[in-house]
Amino acid sequence: MHNGHVVELENVSFTYPGGQQALVGVNLRVSAGEKVALVGPNGAGKSTLLLHLNGILRGQGKVRIAGMELNERNVRLIRGKVGLVFQDPDDQLFSPTVLDDVAFGPLHMGLPEEEVLARVSWALEQVQMRGYERRSPHHLSLGEKKRVAIATVLSMRPDILALDEPSSGLDPEARQHLLALLKRLPQTMLVASHDLGFVRELCTRIVTLNAGRIVDDLPWAGSLQQG
Repeated sequence: MHNGHVVELENVSFTYPGGQQALVGVNLRVSAGEKVALVGPNGAGKSTLLLHLNGILRGQGKVRIAGMELNERNVRLIRGKVGLVFQDPDDQLFSPTVLDDVAFGPLHMGLPEEEVLARVSWALEQVQMRGYERRSPHHLSLGEKKRVAIATVLSMRPDILALDEPSSGLDPEARQHLLALLKRLPQTMLVASHDLGFVRELCTRIVTLNAGRIVDDLPWAGSLQQG
């Protein structure tokens, strides 16, 4: 069907309206179950690349998810397959309670109420936030908010998670919690991060971007540790 690649970018370029070119001829293939780090300096194009995976941004070139080309016809289907977790959880959490936030996606998929509630319970269980259903997301710690933001995406049962700077701003304990959570999840992941220690523990492959181009793409094994 799609030769085992669940994410394919073919010659993808993108320029922001102000004229800043954020991606230049990017080619990338990711297989099912891979956890891939996207690293590089600020402005390298990491977040821009993630936003192409579910059509929030669209440039030139082709994006295929699970063998489907991203276009008007498929974009809703693809958004169900790619769960995007923003760097700032306040961009993701906007409901009065945790329950409402995590239920939002499945409700919009048109699922029946029992299925929605089952998915909410399951997603909160995955991120160890059961019992927080009635809490206001705005009163949670940053680490708790990040976990709820991931739950809002998991409740859609995506095949692919795209995470933008998941560990930024977290204290060491919250960071370890998040790392353990992401290691446990079976989804294919693309993780944009400045936190090299975090992605080295999580990912099996490190793709380096610079000025919108992929300049390096290496398998990462603990045995290769270079300090």
